[in-house]
This record gives sequence, C-alpha cells and structure tokens, in this order.
Amino acid sequence: MPLDLKKKFGTILSHEQSLARSVAATVIRPKPLSVWEVLIPIIFILMFMKSRQERDVFVQNLMFTKKLALEAAFEMTRDERSTEQVMAPIEEQTKELVATTPDGIYSDQIRREQLKEIRLLIDHYCRLLKAEGADIQTLITGAYPTFTGYSRFLEQLGAAEAQVTAAAKQTLGAETDTRTLAKIETAVNGMRSREAQEIYASG
Repeated sequence: MPLDLKKKFGTILSHEQSLARSVAATVIRPKPLSVWEVLIPIIFILMFMKSRQERDVFVQNLMFTKKLALEAAFEMTRDERSTEQVMAPIEEQTKELVATTPDGIYSDQIRREQLKEIRLLIDHYCRLLKAEGADIQTLITGAYPTFTGYSRFLEQLGAAEAQVTAAAKQTLGAETDTRTLAKIETAVNGMRSREAQEIYASG
C-alpha cells in the first residue's frame, strides 16, 4: 500500500506540475531575439537561462498551495491523520511567511484565503489517493465517477483561487499586475475544462 500510495502521489504531483508549466508557457511568452543574441551565442544562452528561470519561479508560485495540500493529503491517507492535524503545520508555516515576507506583500488576508483553498485541495487529493488507478485519468474518474461531479469540484477550486487573487489585489493595490492575473486565470480554467472534457469523453 505505501508503495502504491507513493506512485499515486508522484502521478498527481506530475500532473499538477505539468499544468503549471503549461500555464507558464502561455503567460510568459519568449521575447523576439535581438541581433546581438543571434550573433553572440553566450548572450542567447544567458537570456535563455533567465527566461527559463522566470518560468521555473512562476511554476513554483503556482504550485505553492498545491504542493502543501498534496503533502498533507499524503500524510492523512498514509497515517490516518485528521484534517486539523495536517493543517496545523501549514498554518504555522504560512503564519511565519506573513511575519517574515518584506513589505507586507504576503498579507494575512492572502494567507486566510489560501488556507481555504488548501483545505479544498486536501479533500480532493485524498479522494485521488484513495481511488484505484495507475494514471491521472483513472484516478480522477475513480474519485469523481461523473463529469458533473468533477466539474463541480473545478468550479469550487476556481472560486477559491479567485478569492486568493482578490486578496492579493487588495494587498498590492496599484502594484497589481491585473493583466497577468487575468491571463493566468483564463489559461488555468481553459486547460482544466478541456482536460475534464477529454477525460470523461474517453470514459
């Protein structure tokens, strides 16, 4: 069972990372090459590395709540722990982030909304970890037998993420990059919707 659980954990994590990378590729567009980047390879390499680093950081940010929730769900399923037991260290970790992040850009308001999202994700990941299946498609259909049920979860997740975004906008005020936030939301919702339709159409 532990080995099977680890495989499911890896499958779910890979799926979430793949979605995050796809969103990053959509939102962070490569800029046109300058004449110097074409003529001098080292400049191209350095610029490429910078671009890849930006995408990696972007992916890590998108994965923040997902990774915390998935690790908590794994502990819950493996050790038969309660939601409150696995949420306690997450609450402490995020509280510390609020206290140590400079300029107040990670506010307690953002944190509270993220904790709601994490609770929703923990329930979702527990469902996936307990479902039978060797790939993400069978885990999803095992956890949510109908397209309607899975679509309802995606709506709840989208609403929770929107509340986190709203809290971030309120915290950052005029410094908010609303254009990029809108691109992220559109990309994430579109990809999730298309994937759900493909999964249940083939079922």
